Amino acid sequence: MPHAGPGLHLLLLWEATPARMGPEATSAELAYKYGNLSEGVCKPGYAAAKMTAIYPKFMKPAPMFLDRNFKRLAKVSSYLPPFGFKTQETIIDIILTATKNYGLGQDVDGLICKRCIIVGNGGILANKSLGSRIDDYDIVVRLNEAPVTGFGKDVGTKTTMRITYPEGAIQKPERYEKDSLFVFSAFKPLDFKWLRQMVFREKLRGTEGFWKSVARYVPKEPTEMRILNPYFIQEAAFQFIGLPLNNGLMGKGNIPTLGTVAITMALHNCDEVAVAGFGYDMNTPHAPLHYYETVKMSAIKESWTHNISKEKEFLRKLVKANVITDLTNGI
Repeated sequence: MPHAGPGLHLLLLWEATPARMGPEATSAELAYKYGNLSEGVCKPGYAAAKMTAIYPKFMKPAPMFLDRNFKRLAKVSSYLPPFGFKTQETIIDIILTATKNYGLGQDVDGLICKRCIIVGNGGILANKSLGSRIDDYDIVVRLNEAPVTGFGKDVGTKTTMRITYPEGAIQKPERYEKDSLFVFSAFKPLDFKWLRQMVFREKLRGTEGFWKSVARYVPKEPTEMRILNPYFIQEAAFQFIGLPLNNGLMGKGNIPTLGTVAITMALHNCDEVAVAGFGYDMNTPHAPLHYYETVKMSAIKESWTHNISKEKEFLRKLVKANVITDLTNGI
């Protein structure tokens, strides 16, 4: 899709995006701001403006990744993982000293307007031929080990970043895409130890605390690795989905899925947000759960950590209010 040139109308629009106008931005104002842009032109500030209309407390600034100033992030400094980084400051400092980079890279960071898509792993993506539409986005976010090779027609081939945690990371080194960022999301203190071992190419030790086998090697340079800001887990859980606080500790039913965490991250850092491959339809137990394997929908039981129905409610709200676009209509 074409990108708007840095024309005057765009600059004026940028100055007056409703994200800066506060919660009183009405749908009429939004229509006025964005209505005269030609089809397919990226709309600066659109996702945040739409989000603010349904969540008045939504504040756009929230860095995607932790950088060397991460200790100043008040909202996450007082929570333990997964909702913050309390007790992990030293190890994070060591990791960030090695990764040296804290953005998406010059080309993407320099875009005036960013269109992002979060590609879920749902079976709903199969046979939809959405690959080229997905690759058309500025930033393509993929989750855990969902493969691209062999599935390009349906899921695209471009990967800007792959967000994962130790148990979800690709285990076969040859399956890592060349040009993508390895973005780490921590759910427990042990996860940071694992990341440190991956960054410094150390032999993996102390794997007892993981709930399944984990990758022993990540074929990425430290400069291609990032730590996702844990604020997105916290905000998705407590502000958006309304999961129990459990005294700020990980517990029964209060962890958002990685997909919703990725969407939350995108709402803060992208101007337009789309999703594909999201949504479980429990009424079709024989449908494939994921686009890349034969496991059936009936295999997912109500999870101990996630609250799938509450999460679905939140995502439906976003689709209904046009905050995000759902290419596969599964939410």
